[in-house]
Amino acid sequence: MMGSITGTIYALWLREVTRFLRSKARVLGAGGSPLLWLATFGVGIGSLITISKGTSYLDFIAPGIVGMTLLFSSIFAGVNVIWDKQFGFMKEMLVAPVPRAGIVLGKIAGSTTVSMISALVILVLVIAVGIIPLSQVTAIGVVLAIIMMLMISASFVSLGLIIASLINNIEGFQVIINFLILPVFFLSGALFPMNNVPLWLRGIAAIDPLQYGVDGMRGALIGISTYPVYMDLGIMLAIMAALVLIADIMFRRMQAK
Repeated sequence: MMGSITGTIYALWLREVTRFLRSKARVLGAGGSPLLWLATFGVGIGSLITISKGTSYLDFIAPGIVGMTLLFSSIFAGVNVIWDKQFGFMKEMLVAPVPRAGIVLGKIAGSTTVSMISALVILVLVIAVGIIPLSQVTAIGVVLAIIMMLMISASFVSLGLIIASLINNIEGFQVIINFLILPVFFLSGALFPMNNVPLWLRGIAAIDPLQYGVDGMRGALIGISTYPVYMDLGIMLAIMAALVLIADIMFRRMQAK
C-alpha cells in the first residue's frame, strides 16, 4: 500500500512539474507579474507610507509580493483538476486501483512545487538586487521563510482542490476564486501594515490564512512582524493540516463520472 501511495504521488508530482516547465508562457509570466506589482506599489506608493526607521516600503512589501505569488499560483491549481475532469483523466485516476490519498497528495505536491519555483525566483531576486538588504538576511531566517512559503502554498493548493472537487466547469471555479482571492490578498497585510487599520477590519483579517504566512516571512527576513514568528508558523501548520485533510475527504467522496 505504501509503495502504491508513493508511486502515485511521484507520478502526479512529475506530471504537474513537467506541464509547467514545458509552458514557456507560464514560466515567464510567473515572475513578470509579481515584479510589476513590486515596482508599481514599491515605487509609486512607497513615498506615501512610512513603515519604521531603517525599513523602506520596498523592504516591507517584498515578502508580501512573495506571498502574492504563492497565493495566485497555488489556488489556481484547481483549474487542472477541472480540466482533468472534462478530459476524462480524473475519471481514470478515480477508478484506478490506487489510494485516493495518493491522488490528493500528488496533486498538492506537484502544484506546490510549481508555486514554489515561481516564489523562490522572486525571493532570490529581491535579495540579489538589495530590496531586502543582504545584511539583514540570515540563514535561519531564509530557512524559516522557505518553510512558511511551503505551508502557504500547500494550504492554498489544497483550498483550490477543495473548490475544484465541488465544481465541474472552469467558469464557475473562476467566479468563486475571483471572489476570494483579492480579499485574501489585500487583508493579508502584504501591501500595508495592519496595525493602524480599524479594529473591525483587523478582526476580519484575523481569519485570513495568508496574513500569518506573510507576517511570518516578514519577521524571518526583515525582523518586522505583528505576531511572533513561531506563532505564525504554528497557525500556518494547523491551517495547512486542516485544508489537506479536507481536500483528502473531498476527493474520497468525489464520484468518477
